[in-house]
Amino acid sequence: MLGKQTRRYGTLSLALVMAFAIYLMPAFVTDAMAKEAYAGQAFAEEAFAKEVLAEEAAAEGEGEPEIEWGQDVFYKDWEGNPLKGPVSGHPAPELGESDYNNYEFAPSRMILWMANQQHLYFGSFVLAVPIFCMLIEFIGIRTKEEDPIMSAKYDRLAHDLMKVSLTAYSWTAILGGILLFTFITLFPGFFKYMAGIFRPVMHVYALMFLAESGVLYVYYYGWDKMSADPFLKWIHCSLSVLLNLIGTVLMYLANSWATFMQAPGGIDEQGRFLGNIWHVIHSTLWNPVGVHRILGNIVFGGGIVGAYAAYHYLTAKTEEERAHYDWVCYVAMFICIFGLIPLPFAGYWLMKEVYAFRQQMGITLMGGIMAWLFIIQAVMIGLLFFGANSYLHNGMSRVKGAHRYMKYAKYMILLLIVCFTMWMTPHTIVMTPAELKAMGGAQHPIVGHFGVMSAKNTAVNLMITTTVLCFLLYQKANKKITVPWQTIGNCWLTAIFIGAAINIIFLGVYGYFLPANVRVGLSVPQVTTTLTTLFVGTAINISMFKDSESYGEIQWGTQSKVGTYAIFLLAISFTWLMGLMGYIRSAVRLFWHVTEVVRDNSVDAYTLTIGEAGKMLTFNTLFVWTQFVVVFWVASLTVKKGAAQEPEAVPVPAQQQQ
Repeated sequence: MLGKQTRRYGTLSLALVMAFAIYLMPAFVTDAMAKEAYAGQAFAEEAFAKEVLAEEAAAEGEGEPEIEWGQDVFYKDWEGNPLKGPVSGHPAPELGESDYNNYEFAPSRMILWMANQQHLYFGSFVLAVPIFCMLIEFIGIRTKEEDPIMSAKYDRLAHDLMKVSLTAYSWTAILGGILLFTFITLFPGFFKYMAGIFRPVMHVYALMFLAESGVLYVYYYGWDKMSADPFLKWIHCSLSVLLNLIGTVLMYLANSWATFMQAPGGIDEQGRFLGNIWHVIHSTLWNPVGVHRILGNIVFGGGIVGAYAAYHYLTAKTEEERAHYDWVCYVAMFICIFGLIPLPFAGYWLMKEVYAFRQQMGITLMGGIMAWLFIIQAVMIGLLFFGANSYLHNGMSRVKGAHRYMKYAKYMILLLIVCFTMWMTPHTIVMTPAELKAMGGAQHPIVGHFGVMSAKNTAVNLMITTTVLCFLLYQKANKKITVPWQTIGNCWLTAIFIGAAINIIFLGVYGYFLPANVRVGLSVPQVTTTLTTLFVGTAINISMFKDSESYGEIQWGTQSKVGTYAIFLLAISFTWLMGLMGYIRSAVRLFWHVTEVVRDNSVDAYTLTIGEAGKMLTFNTLFVWTQFVVVFWVASLTVKKGAAQEPEAVPVPAQQQQ
């Protein structure tokens, strides 16, 4: 019979697997398979169109009419030739002064940037919170029989998060309307072209938004009534799955606009629609951007919820309140770290597809005018990993038995510092002509070796592996392992992490002896090594918890202020990082609205300096956090009202074993 801890971790693992199966489903269709399917579909469409038109012409007594066929700018057939499709739209417009409008108080580009980024921030939050609620409610249902108090805490947490999401949902809709009006008023020519291309799915998007609203209101307002009956509770949890599926479809449809602008498909060189809307939607970047944003939403949402709980933890008046919000911080940070670990791999996949679409675009990003922005990105990613590890290290202070592993914390921090330094080292340094002459070139003879991808892939994989090790030690902190094979299990865990580190470092060093185009492929076995360490190490660790004894209950409410501040660091850093990566992805189009199809002829068609971009990113971060404070305050008004009406709250013990 498995112990309580093992069953709880098993339930959580099942919930996480269920979430991945739901939200990564669109990415299961690989681009290679999709291209083959599209090729066959295109030939079938061509034959069908000719057959139908021939029948119509025969019925009217005319000869076979001519059909104008265009070559797709991206999709190819089995032989590598561009696919053809019947021209079904107008060519891309040559935009002039009349297609751009301006306000005197700010450039149109900055206004659109702010409207788009604010809508994206809140959209990410309202897409992430239902994921949390689904997982937390599912865990609460599964643990109800063995631990009713803990089950009630999970259910209460999910309900409170949904209450905040409901307020943010209305806010997101308002920001979406502002974004739409901004497009129509400031960029009418561009919006007209995009609306013509995506016309077949615009009403689908509106209907999906309506469906999400309906499911959301039924899910939230039916919470108490459906919780009374076990069968209805499962129906209620199923509504959360439906809610997240609809939200995922909405996100992918919205992503199709951005991915089409960066890597268009389904049109010819003149920008004319070729009759297949799926080609337009499913561009080469559609899947990687979707997966990247799902993971980003999880990290962002977890950071926001964690910061919300951390604020209430620091301002709590009672021990029970401190214990509750300390526990909420832990749950939020667990979900946040769960999304953070695979996030860099999704970024690598996205960059791979960017290079596959246009190699010059990838060079512009990684080695051209955008290169220094990636150095800033490396700094922010390093802060995320430092924040996550700092929270786990400080969180061990409230766990009895954690003293066994605290002695390893300084070595893990040292490894993170070394890897972080390597991760943020540029390939070339900004220097004066005199410094260039003294050094003998733009690349430093020693430091320059750490600026290539072999070093950076090694660094980030070691940082992720270190974070995984830190989390596994946190899991084991208050458990006295009793299984007879604990020595063998610990030896296996040690061998896995040491072997992973050796293999990652070996592949990184080996990459220096290979050409650049071959070296890129080494990232795959490095990633495989890291993921194997994550899954196998976690499985062995959880298996060792069978019939384990506890060193004592976790002292909820005793988290140090340093660990609490680490949550704010992670949340704010990731908010800024989201804006940075959105700007990089958009700015790589340079002077194109749609890459190589619709040229940007406005006065704002230039690449911002790092300083100008940084100021705008900081403003967006401060502005969205101000709005989140307002949203949380509005949501707290209903909490106070509910507390006055229902004095018998769910009991929250000050010390609850996790």
